[in-house]
Amino acid sequence: MKVFLMYKDRDFDPQAPLAPQTDALMQDFDVDILLKAMSAGDRFLYDISKSALFQSLMDEGTILYRQQVLDDSIRNEKIVRDIYALADEAVEAKRKNWFGVFGAYPGSILHGAVRMLEAYLPMLERLRVIAREKQSVFRSKGFTRFFAMIQNELNDEYVRTVSQYLKDLRFDSGVMISAKLGEGNELTGHALRKPNIKDKNWIRRILGPKTPSYAFSIDARDEAGTRALGELRDRGINFAANALAQSADHVESFFRILKNEVGFYIACLNLREKLASIGEAVCFPVPSAPKSLQLEFSGLYNVCLSLFSGKKSVGNDVCANGKNLAIITGVNEGGKSTFLRSVGIAQLMMQAGMFVPATRFRADIRSGVFTHYRRKEDRDMGSGKFDEELKRMNTIVDQIKPHSLILFNESFASTNEREGSEIARQIVSALLESGAKVFFVTHLYTFAAQFREKANKTTILLRAERRQDGTRTFRIVEGAPSQRSHGEDLYYKVFEEEV
Repeated sequence: MKVFLMYKDRDFDPQAPLAPQTDALMQDFDVDILLKAMSAGDRFLYDISKSALFQSLMDEGTILYRQQVLDDSIRNEKIVRDIYALADEAVEAKRKNWFGVFGAYPGSILHGAVRMLEAYLPMLERLRVIAREKQSVFRSKGFTRFFAMIQNELNDEYVRTVSQYLKDLRFDSGVMISAKLGEGNELTGHALRKPNIKDKNWIRRILGPKTPSYAFSIDARDEAGTRALGELRDRGINFAANALAQSADHVESFFRILKNEVGFYIACLNLREKLASIGEAVCFPVPSAPKSLQLEFSGLYNVCLSLFSGKKSVGNDVCANGKNLAIITGVNEGGKSTFLRSVGIAQLMMQAGMFVPATRFRADIRSGVFTHYRRKEDRDMGSGKFDEELKRMNTIVDQIKPHSLILFNESFASTNEREGSEIARQIVSALLESGAKVFFVTHLYTFAAQFREKANKTTILLRAERRQDGTRTFRIVEGAPSQRSHGEDLYYKVFEEEV
């Protein structure tokens, strides 16, 4: 039985290695806030969400496949939560009960497998009822295939057969084994046999012909005989024990994978519920083919800021289709870094198959998301701050793939204007030549002005909006870079408030 709710043709692996830049993205985007909202305090959901978020999908088909399953989950939230609760119950049943430990001998293996399957059978039956009664309200390819699989593979005949086998394998009437005499009268060819079915007609049982049989019994104090009989029994049931243990493991694996995959959608439902309580909107993004240079959105906001503050954040509208470079300049405390985070998080969420924090979002698929953010001074730093920036940049270059998305936030500002601008220009130019898409928040006017002079169809210049009275709107609009950062606005505001 295959779940296939995250991929069309394979299982989701939450243990797969994450991208090497994951820790940097967690820090620079404040992703921990997002994951805590998705998990609602559940560590399992936190880990599943993190794994799915950073195992970025690289094709439109799989992204749309997950979107459809998530849309089904939103429309049928109670049913999906019931499925998750059922899978969780099954996984916890093995963890909490000793029957999950089969032992080393065929007898103990068989006993543990029988108990395990007897515990799982009612859960499979409940899942079958959900599939039969609720299939019609689901539209996605993922859920449609899943419910059809459940009904086909767990049909009435299968359930009856399994129930009978489990009853027989309890050996309430003893174990029937056949064997042959081999060389030296050694027993060989042990085989487990079905027990004789008693004739329900008692007259035939009493008066009918009897099959000749020979029997002997072992004294209760004969330890060697009892041990030999136990070894004979283990030889006979060995094949059945191993087959049944494999079946039990298969069912356990099915429920574990079901919990993993449905858990991701439960986490998305938790996030949607949290954002709805704040009044924030979400939408399903439109993914475009890699290298198509698509980026267009309306009402895009920093989801982590909204979750942290518990209130709506300012959204931004940008059309950067055909652009591979965006330079964001403008006033201090104007929302530039917040905007940069909103772009990066939305890209990650889109490529995880999730909704995004916007009213409309379209972007091309990127091979990876990287950040080069300004870091606070580290007293234990072995070299200067500028050297540390260059070392991190070197690490990114070693990890980066063609057609990635790289977000710079006040990079190379720890040196002088001229040197920082030239280094930034050379690095950005090289990245663009490799097919990367770059967003660069900066106060390096010389750097920004160089690209302004060379501005073409592939560059967009953005600014943090400032009104005439110095008020920050926290919106990002198209605009040429300015030599002023308007830091005096903050100075006057602070000291006027103190006065």
